Amino acid sequence: MDYTSLAEQIVTEVGGKDNIRNVTHCMTRLRFVLKDAKVPDTKAVKQIPGVLGVTISGGQYQVIIGTDVSKAYEKVCNILGIEKKEAQEEVEENKEKVGLFNRFFKLISGIIFPVMGVMAAVGIMKGLLAGLTSFNLLSTESGTYQILYALADGFFYFLPIILGVSAAIKFKSNPYIGAAIGSALVYPDIVTLYNDGVSITFLKIPVILTSYGNSVFPIIAAVALAAFVEIRVKKVVPSSVQLFLTPFVTLIITVPLTFLVIGPIMTYISDILATSTQAIYGFSPIITGIILGAFWQLVVIFGLHYAFIPILINNITNMGEDPINAILNVTVFALAGAAIGFALKQKDKVKRSLGFSTGLTGLFGVTEPIIYGIALPYKKPFVAAFIGGGIGGGITAAMNAKMFGFGGNALFAAPLFINPEGIDVSFTAYVIASIVGFFVSLLLTYLFASRNDI
Repeated sequence: MDYTSLAEQIVTEVGGKDNIRNVTHCMTRLRFVLKDAKVPDTKAVKQIPGVLGVTISGGQYQVIIGTDVSKAYEKVCNILGIEKKEAQEEVEENKEKVGLFNRFFKLISGIIFPVMGVMAAVGIMKGLLAGLTSFNLLSTESGTYQILYALADGFFYFLPIILGVSAAIKFKSNPYIGAAIGSALVYPDIVTLYNDGVSITFLKIPVILTSYGNSVFPIIAAVALAAFVEIRVKKVVPSSVQLFLTPFVTLIITVPLTFLVIGPIMTYISDILATSTQAIYGFSPIITGIILGAFWQLVVIFGLHYAFIPILINNITNMGEDPINAILNVTVFALAGAAIGFALKQKDKVKRSLGFSTGLTGLFGVTEPIIYGIALPYKKPFVAAFIGGGIGGGITAAMNAKMFGFGGNALFAAPLFINPEGIDVSFTAYVIASIVGFFVSLLLTYLFASRNDI
C-alpha cells in the first residue's frame, strides 16, 4: 500500500489542508476536525483504495483505514506540515457547529483513549495472574507474582494520577497539576483514614471520605475545575512568580474542593451509573444479552463506543465486575466468524484474502476492518453476525457471566473472565458463548450468502 498516495487523496477529498483544523487517529480511523464538514466529497473518499469507509460522529470526520492507520496518519501529518505530537492537540472549534453531546463525547474519548493501550495490557496481565494462581502454577507469595501484580493492579489503583495527567493535557492545563490532584486522592494516609472509618474536617467543614483508587469521574471533574482556575490565576499572577505561584493557588483551591464537594458528588454519580447499568441488565438479563449481542456493533459504526468506555470502567471499579462488557465481547467473535465464513465462500483470491485477514484481526479484538470491508458492503455477513452475536449474548447473560477487569477483546479478553477468587462459570460462559457466536455467524454466512451477491 502506498500510504503517501492514500494520504494525499484523503486530504484532497476532505477539502485540502485549508479545511483541516486537526487530525488524530485511533486503532483504525483517521479522525479529522474540519472547518466545514460540508466540503468533503464522501463518495469520492470511500472510493479511494485503502479506505474501508467513512463515518461522521462526535464532531469528527472519520476515515476508516484499518489496523495500519498509523502509517496513513504519519503521511497525513507530513502533508499538513505538522508534527505528530502537535496533531494530538485539540484545536478550538466553532461551538455553534458542534453540539453538547459531541463535545462531551470528544472530551471523554480524548482523555481515555491515550491510556487505553496500557490499560488493556495491564488488564490482561491481571487476568492471566488470576488464571495462573487458580491452576496453582504460580503462588501469590512468590516474588514473581508480587512484582507482576504490582504492575497490573498498580495501574488501576493509581488511575486517578494517570487520568489526571491525560485530562490536564486535554484541558490544556499543567499535567503535573493533574497528577498532583490524583496523588492527593490516593495518598496512603487518606486511604487509611477511609478504611478505618475516621471522620475528618477541613477548616471545620466535614469531609466525606471515600475510596478514589480505580476511580474515573472524580479526577476528570477535579482537573476540569483546576484548568478553569489555572487560566484565571495566570491572568492576575505576575509572570516572575507564575512558575510556582500559579500551581500553588490552583491546587490550594482545587484539592480541598475536590475532597469536600467534587469527589463525593462524582462518586455518587458513579454509583448511580453502576447501579443503573446493573438495573437495566437485571430487568431481563437474557433480553439485554440478545439485544446488545446482536446490535452493539452498530454503535461501533457510528464511532460512539468510546463514549461508553468510562461507564464500563466505572462498573469494574464500583462493583469489581461487569456483566455488560461480558456480553459485548461476544459480538467481536460473531463478526470474526462472519468474516471467515465470507472467506470460505469465495473463489476470488482478493475477497478470500480480505475475509481471512480481517477475520484474524477480529479474533484479536479489532472489528472495524470487518465492518467496513465485509459486513456493510455485502450485508448478509452482517445479518449473520447479528444472529450469532445475539445468540452468544443471550448465552452469556443466561449463564450470568461477568468480566472482572477492563482490557482486550475477543481472544485477549479470556483472562478478564477469570474471577480473582478462582475460575468460575464466567470463564465457562466466555468459552461457550464465543464458540457459538463465532460458528453460528460463520455457518450462516457460508450457507445463505451466494458467491454472486455476497
